[in-house]
Amino acid sequence: MNPKSPANRAPGGVGLIGVPTDIGAGTMGARMGPEALRVAGISKAIAQFGLDVKDCGNLSGPANPWQDAVNGFRHLPEVVQWNQLLHEAMYTELQAGRLPIMLGGDHSLGIGSISAVARHCREKGKKLRVLWLDAHADFNTATLTPSGNIHGMPVACLCGHGPQELVGIGGHSADRPALHPKEIRQIGIRSVDEGEKRLVHDMGIEVFDMRFIDEMGMRHAMELALALVDANTHLHVSLDVDFLDPDIAPGVGTTVRGGPTYREAQLCMEMIADTGRLASLDVVELNPALDVRNQTAELAVDLIESLFGKSTLMRKT
Repeated sequence: MNPKSPANRAPGGVGLIGVPTDIGAGTMGARMGPEALRVAGISKAIAQFGLDVKDCGNLSGPANPWQDAVNGFRHLPEVVQWNQLLHEAMYTELQAGRLPIMLGGDHSLGIGSISAVARHCREKGKKLRVLWLDAHADFNTATLTPSGNIHGMPVACLCGHGPQELVGIGGHSADRPALHPKEIRQIGIRSVDEGEKRLVHDMGIEVFDMRFIDEMGMRHAMELALALVDANTHLHVSLDVDFLDPDIAPGVGTTVRGGPTYREAQLCMEMIADTGRLASLDVVELNPALDVRNQTAELAVDLIESLFGKSTLMRKT
């Protein structure tokens, strides 16, 4: 078997965790994302690589109250509950030796998912690298946010800039956050709020925005994003489907024109697969209510196949 086969990276197989909520978003509908991915055949697509796929079903959490922001946050208590539930579910799958895939749901869920990965890495003595594939930097805070929607804040919370209820999930704190800015690479960014822009700069996060990709190419961006990933690195991919250009992925609530093309996205996934280090995954912000015949879910599954090693030819590694 190829030493970089996903079966070697996840001896216990893959665990699918559905998180049907749009609690952190500004548009309803992402709660239907997990079922759309299942309908698009995500289990079968992964099983073809020789992996045992365990569908853990959907988590059950509070309903979306659809209320205005309070002190800069919309639905904070509910967002906290969903992320605590997800943290425990992700951590359980990691402890069992499975590669967990979070089927979202909106991107506020990245807090629960990545805090679990960070906890696991800390306990196992592994380095962590997070690839944040998104149109947005998601580094807003209560004072910077124009909306209060927490799906615009998960990276800030993971880096210790947010309410303690979210920053502290998994035993982390503002002094010892889940993520250090040097552990994250953001790719495909093309929409950042003004105050958020300054904070991202001050934190020193490495960002490969669409201008960089236009000028230097996706290959060079990914080579830099994956630099120094080695055998002791846990590679986590957090894929917001609005990372993709809306011409090919219309089923999202926060579309931004000018995203990666189909081929650029495929190259991105194939280069991640080539590292042999993918160890956990988020797929978020899929909104079937805005999709066209489930094409965005089908595209997401197609990209996930490439993440797990699908390629046109047998390649030297």
